[in-house]
Amino acid sequence: MKALVLAGGKGTRLRPLTHTSAKQLVPVANKPVLYYGLEALRDAGITSVGIIVGDTGQEMRDAIGDGSRFGLEVTYIPQEAPLGLAHCVLIAREFLAEEPFVMYLGDNFLVGGINDLVGAFRQADHDAQILLTKVAEPQFYGVAELGPAGEIVGLEEKPDHPRSDLAIVGVYIFSPAIHDAVRAITPSARGELEITDAITWLIGNGFRVHSHLVSGYWKDTGRLQDILECNRIVLEQVEPEINGFVDGLSEITGRVAIERGAVVENSVLRGPIVVGANTKITSAYVGPFTSIGSDCVVANAEVEYSIVLDGSSVVGVSRIARSLIGRNVEVTSAIGTPNTHELMVGDHSKIKMRA
Repeated sequence: MKALVLAGGKGTRLRPLTHTSAKQLVPVANKPVLYYGLEALRDAGITSVGIIVGDTGQEMRDAIGDGSRFGLEVTYIPQEAPLGLAHCVLIAREFLAEEPFVMYLGDNFLVGGINDLVGAFRQADHDAQILLTKVAEPQFYGVAELGPAGEIVGLEEKPDHPRSDLAIVGVYIFSPAIHDAVRAITPSARGELEITDAITWLIGNGFRVHSHLVSGYWKDTGRLQDILECNRIVLEQVEPEINGFVDGLSEITGRVAIERGAVVENSVLRGPIVVGANTKITSAYVGPFTSIGSDCVVANAEVEYSIVLDGSSVVGVSRIARSLIGRNVEVTSAIGTPNTHELMVGDHSKIKMRA
């Protein structure tokens, strides 16, 4: 079995961050979201992976390389424009050949991996397996409508008026029958070849399509609140480990991981937290569910339930919460702004705030 990982797209819901970086490489607990998916594929016994790339293709190549660091063999497949998930299958035809494959959306986060799902597909006689989960806002997802016996009776892509609250999770498993389906469909009103239309074609032509309700944690990390929630989930499992320097005036409680070269002085850190290599935290409070990247500075400031990417500094700011701060950002104190801040800041920005 092979895998097709989708790592193109524009990431419009995470702008301005995704003007300069791929959405699939935004870190959760200091590790890019995409890495969790690649590791899940490897752990399921899949080693041959095709990665669909778009405008950020070079960034993907730099981050993943040939895949050997993950135990994978990676083939990059350029997509000229984001023309739909089914279009990704269409252009990957040569790579996929006649093998069944997992299609994994690179910005999806699924706790527990996919071992059981892949194993069940291999043992069954299905042509497609889709994963479903209940969501509060189904209009943002592909949505499935089930009949009284649990059979799939309809699929819609980001409908204005969803017929159910069952979202299609961004992990699919297909037999080679999907290739006939993606060639048979036409672009939707959005101008894309929708994978939901291809699956509907399979159903209409008598192919066996199985649905499975996901009971574990899943998120599409396309929005700020979803990334912060994923960060929280991963940090709850972090193992306490102090590899940097912590002085005697600092207070460290809970699950806190501090990487080599990091320095903590006269500060309070209340886990779960991860602190990246060569980061310096001075006279600061870092609260639960916070990830601080490498080469950062946090001084005379308070940060909690947030993600701070590599190379950024937060200095003299009284409170930052529920925020995503991009790479090489400077957040400093200024006069005339509120004491509590909620931020989504793009790369290379400079922001001044009241202390």
